[in-house]
Amino acid sequence: MILLHTPSAKEVAAYLPLFRAALPAMPLTTLDSLQQPEQVRYVITWGPPPGLFAGLPALQAVFALGAGVDKLLARPDLAANVPIYRLLDGGMAQQMAEYVRLGVLSYQRHMDIYRRQQAAGVWKMLPPRLPAEVRVGVLGMGEIGSAVAQALVADGYQVSGWSRTPRQLPGVASYHGEAGLGEMLAKSDVLACVLPSTPQTQGLLGAERLASLPAGAMVINAGRGDVLDENALLALLDSGHLRAAQLDVFATEPLPVDSRLWQHPSVTLTPHIAAITLRQQAVSQIAANLQRLQAGQPGEGLVLRERGY
Repeated sequence: MILLHTPSAKEVAAYLPLFRAALPAMPLTTLDSLQQPEQVRYVITWGPPPGLFAGLPALQAVFALGAGVDKLLARPDLAANVPIYRLLDGGMAQQMAEYVRLGVLSYQRHMDIYRRQQAAGVWKMLPPRLPAEVRVGVLGMGEIGSAVAQALVADGYQVSGWSRTPRQLPGVASYHGEAGLGEMLAKSDVLACVLPSTPQTQGLLGAERLASLPAGAMVINAGRGDVLDENALLALLDSGHLRAAQLDVFATEPLPVDSRLWQHPSVTLTPHIAAITLRQQAVSQIAANLQRLQAGQPGEGLVLRERGY
């Protein structure tokens, strides 16, 4: 039996017929209708309630309705021997590429400066800048980060990518490790972060690393909020060392109403919408994975707990 759950009853109602159509031979239930928890073998979820997994003694695998799994890995009720599968894309790669391209284009065409000039009543034209003159560094070169980097290459930007281990992509300068990170940061007019939250990435972009970006650089964070030190970012924006920031994720979400990020003239923020799971793509991927497991084949998107993704 499969248990489907998200905190939104509307989302559950939307997903239910899609999963039933994709997996007609497998019984599917929701938390509200669950009568025999001992029969649940698989859970498809986002934001499961506390203690859920402890009450499922036959649980064989958990499928996340998203790419980020940091909260699932922190669950004390989820046994370490139960595999977790994350979405490799679910329609998110294209959306993330669009979000980052929006920020990079805004930087290239000085739109952030023009917005500030508008607020101040200033009419001043700035010299044009070609895509080839803008250096973009992408932090995180997994499925989504690679798609972002390749989209930026197609737009004509100078693109670099940083990952835990070396990753080669056409047209992308590859950096890895601590030394590679410092080298890439120093060459990034725009830094686009799409990293997941792991013990290794939490706090990665602190005051020292942010200050190593070139004067007048822009920061885009669409990965996880705890990767970026928000206070350090604000200090560097206030000082003028950094020119702009486009932020989609935050250390605390929803972003507290008293956060200075809301009103800062150099910050554009969005409510964690850079890449939203598209239902049909997510259903197709998870259904295919379940069918692989049922056939005794390895699934895709298996989370390596020691890496955190």
